[in-house]
Amino acid sequence: MTRIVVCGIGGRMGQSIVRLAREAEDVTIIAGIDRNVASGEAARALGVERIVDIADAAAVLGKADVVLDFSSPAATHALVSEHAAALSDRALAVGTTGLENETLQMLDRLALESAVLVAANFSVGVNLMLGLVEQAARVLGADTYDAEIVETHHAGKIDAPSGTALSLAAAIARGRGVELSDVRRDGRSGETGERPAGEVGIHALRGGAVAGEHRVHFLGTRERLEFVHHAEDRALFADGALVAARWLKGRTSGRYTMKDVLGM
Repeated sequence: MTRIVVCGIGGRMGQSIVRLAREAEDVTIIAGIDRNVASGEAARALGVERIVDIADAAAVLGKADVVLDFSSPAATHALVSEHAAALSDRALAVGTTGLENETLQMLDRLALESAVLVAANFSVGVNLMLGLVEQAARVLGADTYDAEIVETHHAGKIDAPSGTALSLAAAIARGRGVELSDVRRDGRSGETGERPAGEVGIHALRGGAVAGEHRVHFLGTRERLEFVHHAEDRALFADGALVAARWLKGRTSGRYTMKDVLGM
């Protein structure tokens, strides 16, 4: 049995993880963490016995095999900065996007003592797409194919571009052997001039209740190759998070990715 503590249990992902875990025989949610305990009432109604504020997280972390974090950048930062000792020897999977560099550096330090996985997207399909996009970028050179990414999410998403879009852009950069910071461009407006060769454009759409859609375009003069992923049900992300939790249990310290989980 894999014992899991969910940080951000009151959010959409947290509640979805709780629902799926109830249907599984090999995982159990032993507690939840939420910066506003009252917002965890929906998760409590699903059968989670204990939900604590982020300030009291140490009280439940020590009993977990794996901690799943789908909270907010501020809550993730508080988790790894204030409770690093309690997280020692606990596997940690982080799905929170928009993390600051300081938080990422803390996660690197934590990985010296714990198994740490950070992923912008826990979908099996998206992670397969990342591998395919990197391979395509390696073959379709920047001198003959322009790369553009368009992502669409629900109106309530608070960060842009999405973490998955940034991961796709990073995959393109890796495939072409360049630094993303040197070629990234977020949107266009006004007199932009001609598109520079090698630029990777990222565009964010927000509206409605879209769970998530990502499109990667490789645009040549005679052909266009397009990779598309549609998230039909947000539960697919929770399902992937539980797959990662099962895999992480008992792993040695270090940084891992969903590619490791999926054997890619």
